[in-house]
Amino acid sequence: MGGHGVLGRGPTFQSGAKCIKISRSGAFQTFNHEGSGLAVAQISEDRAKISVSPETPHRMPGQLTTVRQRLDRNAIRLAAILVAVLIAAFLIAHFLLPSKPAKTSVPAVPVGVARIGTGTMHVVLSGLGTVTPTSTITVQTQINGQLIAVGYREGQVVKKGQFLAQIDPRPYQVALAQAQGALAHDSGLLNQAKSDLARYAALDKQNAIAKQILTDQEFLVQQDMGTVMEDQATVNNAKLNLAYCHIVAPVPGRAGLRLVDAGNYVQTASGTGLVVLTVLQPITVIFVLPEDQIREVSQQMQSGAPLAVTAYDRNEDRAIAQGVLTTIDNTVDTTTGTVKLRATFPNTDLALFPNEFANAQLLLRTLSNVPEVPVRAVQTGAPGTFVYLVTPKRTAHVQVIKTGVTDGDWMQVLSGLKPGDTVVTDGAGLLREGAKVRAVASGNATPVQVNNGPGAPPGRQPQNARPLPHRKHAPPAP
Repeated sequence: MGGHGVLGRGPTFQSGAKCIKISRSGAFQTFNHEGSGLAVAQISEDRAKISVSPETPHRMPGQLTTVRQRLDRNAIRLAAILVAVLIAAFLIAHFLLPSKPAKTSVPAVPVGVARIGTGTMHVVLSGLGTVTPTSTITVQTQINGQLIAVGYREGQVVKKGQFLAQIDPRPYQVALAQAQGALAHDSGLLNQAKSDLARYAALDKQNAIAKQILTDQEFLVQQDMGTVMEDQATVNNAKLNLAYCHIVAPVPGRAGLRLVDAGNYVQTASGTGLVVLTVLQPITVIFVLPEDQIREVSQQMQSGAPLAVTAYDRNEDRAIAQGVLTTIDNTVDTTTGTVKLRATFPNTDLALFPNEFANAQLLLRTLSNVPEVPVRAVQTGAPGTFVYLVTPKRTAHVQVIKTGVTDGDWMQVLSGLKPGDTVVTDGAGLLREGAKVRAVASGNATPVQVNNGPGAPPGRQPQNARPLPHRKHAPPAP
C-alpha cells in the first residue's frame, strides 16, 4: 500500500492510482485515484463468502475479473496442495509403514500320543546268519558196477540204515565164490602139512629121521597157514564188496534230488555221488557279531546260564525257531572285525531250511521296571535325540532325552522323561516348539501325519506304518 486516507467513515488504502475503502459494516470500495468508484464487495462476518455488486455507474470489468481470477487460482492451488498431501500420506501409510498382522487363532495339530510307562526290556544282540545243518553227506559208491535200483524218493526224510540204491551184485558174488574155493584148497594143504608134521615129530623121537626133515615140515606148515589166512582175507573182501552193492543211508536226514538214475554204470572215481543227505534235526544257525560284543557274551557263557537265541526271517517280522547258543569261534575275522557263533535249534517242525538266510537275536540279559518310550516318538535333529512332550496346556515342547537299549518298538529312557509323561507318536513332522496339539487315536492320523521312524519328515515316512503295539503295563494315553 502506498498510503492511507479517509473516505466516508472507514479506513482507506491507496496503492498507485487505486484506492480501497473498507466500511464498518464490512464493505470495501475500490476506486481510482480520482475517486471514480469501481465496485463494492461485501464480506460477510464469517469471511467465507464474497459478493461483488456495482457501486457506481462507472464500472471497470477488466479490473473486477482480474481480482476474481486471482482468488480462483489461490483456491485451486490450496486444493491441489491438499490433495497431494493426502495422496502422499496414503502412500506412506500403505507401503512404508509396517502393517500390523491380523490376529488369527492357530488351530491345534491333531497328533497321536502315548504315555511313558515302565516295563521289561530285553538286551538283545542281533547278527546276520545262515542255517547250517549239523551234517551234510554226499553218498558215494564204494565199488564199480551198474546201478540197478533206487530205493528213495527225492525230498524224502530217510532214517539211518534205510535202503537207498542197489548195484549189480553178480560180479562180486562170483568173486566171493572164487575166494572161498581158494580158501578151501589151501586149508586142505594146511591140514596135510600139519598131519605130516605130527608124523615127523614121532619119528624124530625115535631117531628114525634126520632133524632137518622135521624142521622143513614145520616151515611148510607155517607157509600153508599164511596162505589160508590170505585166502580168508580175500573171502572177507569179496563179502564186503557184495555188501557195498546194497547202499543204505549213513545218517538220518532229507534226501536231495537224484544225481544218478538207475541203469548207469557208477564208479568210485566219480565225484558226483548218488544222492546228498542233509541232517535237519537238530540244525544250527551260524551268525556273526562285532568283536566288541564278544567279551560280554563270553562272560555270560562262562557263568553257566544258557543264552537263548531266536531265529527270525529275512525281514525280522516273524520268529521262526527258538534255540540256545552252543559255541563261539576261536578267532576274529580280521577282514570284517566279527566273530562267528553257532546256535543249535531242535527244528522239530522243520521250519529252518538248510542254507537259508536268517537273523539271529541273542538274548543277553533282561532289564525290569525301566522307563520306556515308543520308538516312533523319538526324533533326531539339531538338539540331538528328542521327543515332543505334551504339556498340561496342550502344547508341544521339545524335550531332549537320552536313550538306552531298543526292544522291538520300545526304547529305554535313561534321562529326560519320567513315567506318566505324554509324548507325540504320530504327526511330529507338523510340530514346532509351542504348537498347540490335539490328541487323536493313532489310527485316525492321516498318512502325512504318520511318522514311523526317528526324524522322518512329513510325506516321506515308510509305507509299512503300523499302529503302536499295546503294552499291558503301560497306562492308556489321555
